[in-house]
Amino acid sequence: MATLDYYRIFYCVAECKSFTKAAELLNNSQPNITRCMNNLENELGVRLFERTHRGITLTRIGQRLYEHVAVALEQFDIGEAEIREEQNMTSGLISIGASEIALHMTLLPALQRFLEEYPKIRIRITNDPSPEAMEALDDGVVDFAVITTPFGMKRGMVSIPLVSFHEILLAGNAYRGKLNRVHSLRELAEYPFISLGSGTGTRDLYVQYFMNSGLTFTPDLEASTTDQILPMVEYGLGLGFYPEELARDAIREGKAFRVYTDEPSPERQVCLLLKKNRKLGTASEKLIAQLKAQSGETR
Repeated sequence: MATLDYYRIFYCVAECKSFTKAAELLNNSQPNITRCMNNLENELGVRLFERTHRGITLTRIGQRLYEHVAVALEQFDIGEAEIREEQNMTSGLISIGASEIALHMTLLPALQRFLEEYPKIRIRITNDPSPEAMEALDDGVVDFAVITTPFGMKRGMVSIPLVSFHEILLAGNAYRGKLNRVHSLRELAEYPFISLGSGTGTRDLYVQYFMNSGLTFTPDLEASTTDQILPMVEYGLGLGFYPEELARDAIREGKAFRVYTDEPSPERQVCLLLKKNRKLGTASEKLIAQLKAQSGETR
C-alpha cells in the first residue's frame, strides 16, 4: 500500500507540474521524486502523469486521485493545526458536569483563574444535581464532574476530594424573634423546612440527620436546586440548610440569620469525579490541575 509520503509527493508534483520544482520545494532530489511517483503508479496499476517535453500533466484518473488527496491532506493539516493549538492552549473545549454547590464553591473560582491564563479555551458547563452529573460523565457527555457528597460511586470512576464544608441552618427575618438561642432538632421540627426534592443526596443526608435524633424529616417546600433555597428562606417561607460559605453575604446584609442547633450538621465534601482510563485533552488536564492546586490552597 502506498505510504502517506507518496501521496504528499504526488500532491506537490501535481501542484508544481514538475518533478524538478517539486523536488526543490520538498528539499529532495529529482531522481528520488521520480522514483517515488513511478512506485506509486506501479502500486496502483495506473498512469497518473502525462510526461511531455513541456512538463507533466495529470491523466484523467490522476486528476480524480488528486481531488481526493487534496481533501485528505487538507484534513491532515487541519488536524495537526488543532493539536498544535491545543498543546499551546490557544484553542480547545472543556465539558464539565457540576452540581450547584460545587459550581459556586470550587469550579467558578478555578475557572476565573484558568481563563485569565488561557482565554481562548471554551468552557461548557452542565449544571445538574450530582446523579445527573455522574450520568453525563459515565456517558462521555462531559470530561469530568465536580459534585458534592453524598453520592453513590459508579464502577470505573474515581473520586478526588477537593474541599470540605458544613451547611448551617438559616432563617429569614420573619423568625428573628423566635429562634434566638440554641435549639434542639425536636424543637425545630415544628417549623416549616425547605429542602431539595427526594432522590437527591442532599435530601437523603438530612433524612438521616434527623433520623439520628429519632425524628422524621418532612420538608414543607421542595426546591429544584440549592440556589433556590436561600431566597425562599429570605422570604420567610421556612428554614433551610445552606453552605456556610455561600450564606455569608445574606447574613451580613441582614437578609437571613443562622439558627444554632445542638446537633452539628454533617460534614460534606466537594469532589472531582473522573472516569478511569479516559484520556483527556491538554486543556482539561490543566484545569483539573488548577482545581487540585486550589484545593491545596484552601486546606
